[in-house]
Amino acid sequence: MGAQQRVFKQKIRSTQSLRKIFKAMELIAASRIQKAIARSQAASPYANALTRAVSAVASESNVDHVLTTESDNVKRAAVLVIGPDRGFAGAYSANLLREAEELVRLLKGEGKQVELFTVGGKAKNYYTFRDRKIEKSWTGISENPTAEVAREIGEALLENFDPESEDSGVDEIYIVFTKFVSSVTHDPEYRRLLPLEVVDADEATTGGQSAGSTDASAFPLYEFEPSAEAVLDALLPRYIDSRILSALLSASASEQASRQAAMKTATDNADDLIKTYTRLANTARQAEITQELTEIVGGADALAASAAGD
Repeated sequence: MGAQQRVFKQKIRSTQSLRKIFKAMELIAASRIQKAIARSQAASPYANALTRAVSAVASESNVDHVLTTESDNVKRAAVLVIGPDRGFAGAYSANLLREAEELVRLLKGEGKQVELFTVGGKAKNYYTFRDRKIEKSWTGISENPTAEVAREIGEALLENFDPESEDSGVDEIYIVFTKFVSSVTHDPEYRRLLPLEVVDADEATTGGQSAGSTDASAFPLYEFEPSAEAVLDALLPRYIDSRILSALLSASASEQASRQAAMKTATDNADDLIKTYTRLANTARQAEITQELTEIVGGADALAASAAGD
């Protein structure tokens, strides 16, 4: 076998090995998408009921709660960036971090100091590489988020939320994540988590209509015991945890969808490369055969001419 053929055969074997890996990752991502969607749907009834309860208390009472009251002088803002732990997901990480940077520039343009919190190794590495301070980070959970992790993140954010403090604490909390719409549509976006902008159940889970929706069954007459403020104290942390969990699950589904699409593209590209290398290998083989035949014919002609001369 000629040198060119050996090169092309080696490239074909390497590309075939990579194609198997890409195809396996594509199938794994496809199965995990369905699991992430199922988990999000399973969490929806609780999130819907909790959202309706918080909306009822916030709209039917006149309590000025610290989590729902706008600060007159916002100096500091916390930004929670929910990214992936692994790569091989196309432009998923780049698009998310671009949205996060846009939010940071917007907040700094308003004269606010930004404190960063991250979920996922990609977001952590991005800011660490640029010597940006990270207040707290969570890794190893992006593909399989749990309610316990969402509660831990919510508690960490609430610990830093203190609009009445002049020297410490933050006045606003934002969350940046990728919203899962479908397997082919998943867009990065940011939302303000605190001070709380109460939304209705549809928006809390799917980004639907606002709290101004007129649904008589959603807001019956309520009496709050022991008080509306006490009810808010109990409900709002759980509501925040549910919003964070919803964002984590949406980001998880988006990550798997992006990885599936990226691995599908990589598999198709590997198939194209295999075809190209196979064609080049055949061309090289034909060239070698042609050269060998030319040499044989030339040698035979030389022998014939030599014999005729004798």
